[in-house]
Amino acid sequence: MLKQLLRETEERMKKAIEALQVDLRGIRTGRASPALVERVRVNYYGTPTNLAELASISAPEPQLLTIRPWDASALKEIERAILQSDLGLTPVNDGKIIRLSIPPLTEERRRELTKVVAKRVEEARVAVRNCRRDALEDLKGLEKEKQISEDDFFTGKEELQKLTDKYIALVDEIGKAKERELMEL
Repeated sequence: MLKQLLRETEERMKKAIEALQVDLRGIRTGRASPALVERVRVNYYGTPTNLAELASISAPEPQLLTIRPWDASALKEIERAILQSDLGLTPVNDGKIIRLSIPPLTEERRRELTKVVAKRVEEARVAVRNCRRDALEDLKGLEKEKQISEDDFFTGKEELQKLTDKYIALVDEIGKAKERELMEL
């Protein structure tokens, strides 16, 4: 019972890490990356749709993204969605594909983005701690119902703390790597 609770908690912590990684991929670093625009929401026939579902996105050069929609009639909507997003990019539409030139980041913008990264990292830490809190409540409930002994409760609590420390360290490592990537010229 204890092992199952720890396994479930670890799965939830892994999901928090995955969510952080997906979130940080969308923060631009001055290099062209398809992940930068994949989650831009496009109004496609009245339905908000992720750009990745409407077009092929590639980075033929380090400072350029090309977006080739599968349906040419979606070009205008894709262009509008990119302009309305908070990416600060201006799309160039040639009738078949959209080109996005990724300008180098200014020092000021890099600092702003590191603050955004720090905020997202803190949110991930909170998510991991919330997983620990929920598991601890479950452990207390199991002990109260006499399904586990007091020794098992303390063992589980220690294992839970080790798991939490491991995932918090992983969150911090991911955050530091993204900040280094942002500050890189």
